Amino acid sequence: MLLTKFTHSCIRLEKSSADSAEPAVLVLDPGSFSEADQALAGAQTVLITHEHQDHFDSKALATALAAEGSALQVWAPVGVAETLRSENPAAAERIHNAEPRQSFSAGGFEIRTFGGQHALIHASIPMVANVAYLVDDAVYHPGDSLTIPDGHNVDALLVPVHAPWSKSSEVIDFVLSVRAKQAFQMHDALLNQLGLGLVESHVGRLAATVGTTFRHLATLESVEI
Repeated sequence: MLLTKFTHSCIRLEKSSADSAEPAVLVLDPGSFSEADQALAGAQTVLITHEHQDHFDSKALATALAAEGSALQVWAPVGVAETLRSENPAAAERIHNAEPRQSFSAGGFEIRTFGGQHALIHASIPMVANVAYLVDDAVYHPGDSLTIPDGHNVDALLVPVHAPWSKSSEVIDFVLSVRAKQAFQMHDALLNQLGLGLVESHVGRLAATVGTTFRHLATLESVEI
């Protein structure tokens, strides 16, 4: 499986398909901070963790859903899915509710869901739904949460290294708890290169103590999983 990181939290996964000469393509969180149109090109499946615009670009998704011949299928938390269906009635049957503790097949990928709640930003700010996804029992995208996929070994962990709702100790404990074989940064658009380097140095050094290899991925860089 080929994993490509786009700006911030958008991830594209590709693998060969038994049913088509074209690869199976799944995109997680094509948001407004990301190169969403590029990430969505040729995708058959999209998974949205939550409603915040840095993870959910409604215009880019509407364009992809309405493209000629599109069979794009989208899974999102109930509120996001309802909004998408109301804004894209012609594609309503291709927009599905995602809730925690589900297992389903999507575009040649096997999906498990976790969590259900966005991390707390502040007591005065209402929390929204957040669904974390484990793809093919290999790649785990927690969205805006530090939810641990209990009972599952993870090959590649996507680590939200910086957010208004987190601190570095919590991020590091998340990595140490999941104990994935490898980990890559995401949710990194709010840091400049100096800040990102500092945070990643702590994450990488401590991740190694539990056998996790942490690697920085540049925007549009790909890695085989």
